[in-house]
Amino acid sequence: MHFLVIPWDVNPEIFRIGSFAVRWYGLLFASSFLFGYIIMGKIFKNENLPESVLDRLTVYMAIGVIAGARLGHCLFYEPGYYLSHPIEILKIWKGGLASHGAAIGIIIALWLFSRKEKKDFTWTIDRVAITVALSGFFIRIGNLMNSEIYGTETTVPWGFVFLRNGETVPKHPTQIYEALAYLLIFILLFSIYWKYKGEYIQGLLISLTLILIFSARFFIEFLKEDQVAFEASMKLNMGQLLSIPFVATGFLWLWKSLKEKKRAVIKRKK
Repeated sequence: MHFLVIPWDVNPEIFRIGSFAVRWYGLLFASSFLFGYIIMGKIFKNENLPESVLDRLTVYMAIGVIAGARLGHCLFYEPGYYLSHPIEILKIWKGGLASHGAAIGIIIALWLFSRKEKKDFTWTIDRVAITVALSGFFIRIGNLMNSEIYGTETTVPWGFVFLRNGETVPKHPTQIYEALAYLLIFILLFSIYWKYKGEYIQGLLISLTLILIFSARFFIEFLKEDQVAFEASMKLNMGQLLSIPFVATGFLWLWKSLKEKKRAVIKRKK
């Protein structure tokens, strides 16, 4: 019998008017873009860059995140269904987003942005990496409000009983574990940037982002319930398998960055 548990029965909708509903997940998802824009605005101001470039960057990011996350879920977790019903891929309001797909979408979007704006790709992705970590925090809190993507049964005193899903025993609140990990990673990246005022070794922040975020994801996955049926027969689930290439890329990028020791030169206002 579990005596110390946290009953969780939060309504995922903030309010509803007829068929229109505002959900916590949507609000938190939008907040990730809002705070990301504010942070990038401070970075652009520090580096004397025009706000118009930031506006265009935000559009690329939004498209990359949403398209990548949706396609990632459809192709990584339920390819048979979505390839047989391709129109369903467009119905994003029904749910189904994957962080690994979002990461791929972001990389592609930033490469296209850098090419269009004639900016160094590493410079771009290094700064956006700071906001990605914070966005991960907001998204996982959104998952908590939806009572989704939680862990296996546990006896820890902070176990959550997700009543809205019909659960009767406490489960690991893995959404909170991930959210806290991403928040700490954001604080680290943000601190590094401002310690050197942007003139740190280029590639350092994106390298740390890939290594730390996907390492955290890999280990926390051991505590999660399977998201799709085919994972039951796997020693490592889909989330873990997809995390390994990102971690490896992070270490390679870090090695390359430390070897080259290239630093951004920022022109300060006189």
